[in-house]
Amino acid sequence: MKRFLQSDSFKHLVAIVAVILLGVICAAFSHNASSPFTSAMSVVFTPLQRLASSFSSEMTNLNAAFTSSSVYLKQIEDLENQLSDYREKLADYEELKQKVVAYEEFYDIKVQNPDYQFAYGTVVSRDAADPYGSFVINAGSTSGIEVNDPVIYGDYVVGIVKKVNLSTSVVYTVLDPRINIGAYESATREYGYVSGDTSLLNKGLCKLQGLERSSSIVSGGVVCTSGSGGVFPHGLIIGEVVSVSDDEITTSTYATIKPYTKLNELTDVFVVTSFIGQGESDISE
Repeated sequence: MKRFLQSDSFKHLVAIVAVILLGVICAAFSHNASSPFTSAMSVVFTPLQRLASSFSSEMTNLNAAFTSSSVYLKQIEDLENQLSDYREKLADYEELKQKVVAYEEFYDIKVQNPDYQFAYGTVVSRDAADPYGSFVINAGSTSGIEVNDPVIYGDYVVGIVKKVNLSTSVVYTVLDPRINIGAYESATREYGYVSGDTSLLNKGLCKLQGLERSSSIVSGGVVCTSGSGGVFPHGLIIGEVVSVSDDEITTSTYATIKPYTKLNELTDVFVVTSFIGQGESDISE
């Protein structure tokens, strides 16, 4: 018996009886019409019911919050997908717009020279290590491009193709001393050849060399391709004469030329893959 009175079970029982008696006393003093036992149970369990009710309400609100958040997350995901789609369409639109502008520039020369066959290319990279401004376009042998094909923008000379892969080509510009272009000044019809010069490179200029000392060329003259050598067709515009000087080493004269194209800003070009006279050597050769 003594062991039972000292056990945890007996202590729990005493605690429960004490709570019930406390409830009976409270109910008696409150003049409640309910039975003492009912009132006691109410005193004991009402706070628990309120707590359970409150917990249930909070769980309901939390569940609603989670549901609402998932809806918002889905809406955000849908909007992000739409935004990505719009960005792709905008990029396609900008690319198409650039292409249309390039074709507009080329249209007149194509009308005047229906024999020209060409390939369109976009500049995809530039060689930062090359001081002469060479660049790569996204068109190669699969587009009919070959080494030494002339590169133009509108009716202005850009340069020449020097390396060709299946889907890309490397273009050397008119500022490069590694290329020579047969040329003439349109007003005087004096002939020479255009090539780059390292001393003029920082100014973005090149030279029309091989002129006679008695040259009549003056500033403002227009220099065009002569067609000699069969690399460039006749009559493409290279640039404008800036100045005329005598060569200190030879007995010839040269004209400093400013290309009409802004070579470092080009984004699109055309490669002339075929034209009448292409590959033909001069009769004198």
